Amino acid sequence: MKFSAVRDFLAVAERGGLRAAGRHLNVPQPAITRSIHELEKELGAPLFERTPKGVRLTAIGETFLRRATAVRNELQRAKEEIDQLRGETHGTVTICLSSVPHLALLPNALRPFRERFPNVDLRVIDGVFPTVEAALKDGSVDFYIGPPPVQLPAELQMETMFENSRIILGRKGHPLRNARSLRELVDAEWITTSITHKAEEELGPLFAEHDLPPPRLAMRAQSSQTFLVAMAYSDMLMMLPIQWIKFPLWKDVLTQIKVTEALPAPPICIIQRSGMPLTPAADFFRVVMERAAGHMESLTS
Repeated sequence: MKFSAVRDFLAVAERGGLRAAGRHLNVPQPAITRSIHELEKELGAPLFERTPKGVRLTAIGETFLRRATAVRNELQRAKEEIDQLRGETHGTVTICLSSVPHLALLPNALRPFRERFPNVDLRVIDGVFPTVEAALKDGSVDFYIGPPPVQLPAELQMETMFENSRIILGRKGHPLRNARSLRELVDAEWITTSITHKAEEELGPLFAEHDLPPPRLAMRAQSSQTFLVAMAYSDMLMMLPIQWIKFPLWKDVLTQIKVTEALPAPPICIIQRSGMPLTPAADFFRVVMERAAGHMESLTS
């Protein structure tokens, strides 16, 4: 199989048409058409079907797209890895961080990483595992740090970085700021962080454990910026990792409601593809994040 055929296939899939793919690659459309036909003949199945608006992937085409994307990403990573092993400091590192590593690890990791790899393009996604699962599998995201998924796909590997705990937060001056139990908060409105695909799984079991009715989920969000704005300008509450109240920029915006019930939190883990090494730059960023985690643990132990 020629890599040029895979390149042409990806261009057609991403651009939605043969003509658009040809323009993107600066290759005549007939050459793109021949390339796709040869690839389909080699695979023994059609990859596209024509529509009035262009072409559309078949079911087999969708499957091949996932593999072809992974191949392209790996080749790019291989080039960056070789360049970095030769002493170059350029390339790209793409990671996904939940709110905890953003607050607790990233501040202490940025400076040493930038000093070691000043020309590397660092791309940080704010999210939890479900938002980047497919990107981790195809290699477009190097690794994820945050709460673990309910079930880890076979293509990925996971390592626990540290255990964690949670607290209840609301705006400064919140009318329920003096509450000392979940029972006093049953009428409050809540924001869920959507660690799983089912928002009710985050708070519902905790309330049920204490024989309380399900909480009123008024808002679901994934962005830390959304959390902060929503809490600061409403009476909605959130159950969030303890690192939120320790972050100095927000200490004058949020207040902790100190309930007596234990608020368990998922551990913070690092997830990446199994059997595929990170580039030197991505691996170094992983190392400095792990160092930051160790420093954090020593401060809180």
